[in-house]
Amino acid sequence: MAAPEPAESGQPAESGRPNWPGASNALGSEPSAYLRQHADNPVFWRPFGDEAFAFAAERDVPVFLSIGYAACHWCHVMAHESFEDQETADYLNAHFVPVKVDREERPDVDSVYMAATQAISGEGGWPMSVFLTPDGLAFHAGTYFPPIPLPGRPSFRNVLEAVHEAWLERRDAVEQNARGLAANLADAPFAGVVRLDGPPEMLEASLLPEAVALLARSEDPDAGGFGSAPKFPPSAVLEFLIRHAAAPSDTALAARDMAARGLAGMARSALRDQLDGGFARYSVTADWSVPHFEKMLYDNAQLLRVYAHWARLGGNEVFPAGEAASVASRCADWMLGSLKLSNGALASSLDADTVVGGVHHEGATYLWTPESLVDALGADDAEAVATMMNVGAEGTVSELGSPLHPGRALTDAESRLWERVRPVLLASRNLRNQPARDDKVVAGWNGLALAALAEAGAILDRPDLVAAAEAVAEYLADVHWNSASQVLVRVSHDSRARGIGGLLEDYAFCADGLLALYGVTGATRWYRFAEELILAACSRFVENGKLADSAGVSAQVFNAQGQQTALDPFDNATPSGAAGFAGALLSFAAYSGSHEHRLMAGNILSLLPPLATRAPRIAGWLLATAQAALAGPVEAAVAGPDSPLLRELHTALLKSPSPGLVIAVKMDDGAFPAGEVEVPLLLHRSGAPDGSAQVYLCRDMVCERPLSDVAAVQSRLAAMAAGD
Repeated sequence: MAAPEPAESGQPAESGRPNWPGASNALGSEPSAYLRQHADNPVFWRPFGDEAFAFAAERDVPVFLSIGYAACHWCHVMAHESFEDQETADYLNAHFVPVKVDREERPDVDSVYMAATQAISGEGGWPMSVFLTPDGLAFHAGTYFPPIPLPGRPSFRNVLEAVHEAWLERRDAVEQNARGLAANLADAPFAGVVRLDGPPEMLEASLLPEAVALLARSEDPDAGGFGSAPKFPPSAVLEFLIRHAAAPSDTALAARDMAARGLAGMARSALRDQLDGGFARYSVTADWSVPHFEKMLYDNAQLLRVYAHWARLGGNEVFPAGEAASVASRCADWMLGSLKLSNGALASSLDADTVVGGVHHEGATYLWTPESLVDALGADDAEAVATMMNVGAEGTVSELGSPLHPGRALTDAESRLWERVRPVLLASRNLRNQPARDDKVVAGWNGLALAALAEAGAILDRPDLVAAAEAVAEYLADVHWNSASQVLVRVSHDSRARGIGGLLEDYAFCADGLLALYGVTGATRWYRFAEELILAACSRFVENGKLADSAGVSAQVFNAQGQQTALDPFDNATPSGAAGFAGALLSFAAYSGSHEHRLMAGNILSLLPPLATRAPRIAGWLLATAQAALAGPVEAAVAGPDSPLLRELHTALLKSPSPGLVIAVKMDDGAFPAGEVEVPLLLHRSGAPDGSAQVYLCRDMVCERPLSDVAAVQSRLAAMAAGD
């Protein structure tokens, strides 16, 4: 049976076609590629907004809300089967107001109606199909509905007819159930519970070893990762495990081993494109052997950072640092080669499907048969590669073939063979039809990429990646940030910001990325931009002492969540906005000396105790931030004249795995641009009396005796990580 992407009364005219004013599809000029994909449907789609709901109230019909995203395979399937079908479209247009939402553009809409869908149907995923009252309350929902009934799943037409009949015949019951569901969502655990106007609870260090032990219970020690199929890359959890491994403790080795198995399992699997280095969204099998082929910026940004951090940690025998560095480098190359736009920003995703002969085929670009390998390589190399990369006569994905993946470490001889044939296979594959790209730019995801590119560039000695990070930062400053209104816009397309103001996650991820870029480059403008974002976020998302994921939510979303502001602390495909904000606040407080912002970070971390001891897999970034907080975080100020020693000291800091380390650089002979002032961590820091550069290692702005020797700095950082 087909499955969704996992997770995540008017009357017809006599002709059967609607004839009300303005009856047309209204998606043609939308910035979202997903919405534009549906612009030619016979369904009279409207974007989410007051106009659509007012139209539903005027006609006294429900809203049919369809939520998906451009790279979603089953979204394409349902579109072809139902939304492109004229008869289905006529019925939908006659009895509903159809509204289409890109979950990547409007995660605030997706989040509340996903919760409603899970409560109503017991499942969640995309495409998501939700039926709403004209004031935005959900009363029926599901995910993918086929064109004909399947075991356990009614047809889409059956559902439409049943909902229409219930709306006409049982309206009171429908509206009462909708109000009850909204009330239940308002009472959900953690809904709006973070208060930032009081002293935080003390963070117990014992929580982190407990989380490691609990994670071990759900680990798949054979394939790596956690849980069973479908299996998603646990990026935030891996970041926590790497940070925990860097701080000596009784559970540090267990954390290191778990991280190694997860990183090795993904790197050597079909989840990672063995030819171009990008990672797919998830695997439909527990051993990572059959990916779901869409490639998302947010996954690859997070995994680039994690693999670079593992290389910085030094790896282990299960997954060596050199292999991790290679994985990270090729992942970065894929991001810049496949997603980088001419304006310097990064596009959102590549589609799961490839269109061949007008038909969508999942993963068609990436699949190989023994015959296609022979065509590309010749018989001898093809046979060896087929054996090495698990390509058999019967395709593991479809009749089109199997993805290339060894599922294990290659021998030295196999590695030499692979490095020889890989460019040939990639060139051959590039001649095939390619998946479509969603060119919309999402602020928060570019913030994740900004951090990853900056840090990976420093760790891997690749200044081109740092330059790419600077280009992303320039784009965010020029296109997404309105300095006059202090608003960060979430989405842009064709270098023009459009749509809603950014969510908490957008401000948080961008600020975190900018602080990472400042630590690598020492360019004060990036620190100041991060500061502006953090101060704007504090003003925008904190009301009456409570933190929320969004500000100025639509009336419909507000109604659907029981007329409450909402905060979701759980990581999903990306860290939660709350966790991301806690991390950004912690780093900012370390640079600025602001106890107010340090206390705010501590208040958000108060969410951690019940999550760490019950569900650490959905609290990875909170755990990673807590690890940084318990380490200090350590503040490093490098000061002195521009010299080889200053650059060596700076590089040593950038390559230190100290959890949460923040780095600032001050050149004694450098002048600040007009209007700029020093980063507070650098105030009163200078080179040594003999004129050489030195490093101040501090906690909470209290610094130790400065050091001018690289080995001494490295030794002291290790001791501080151990709690000394």
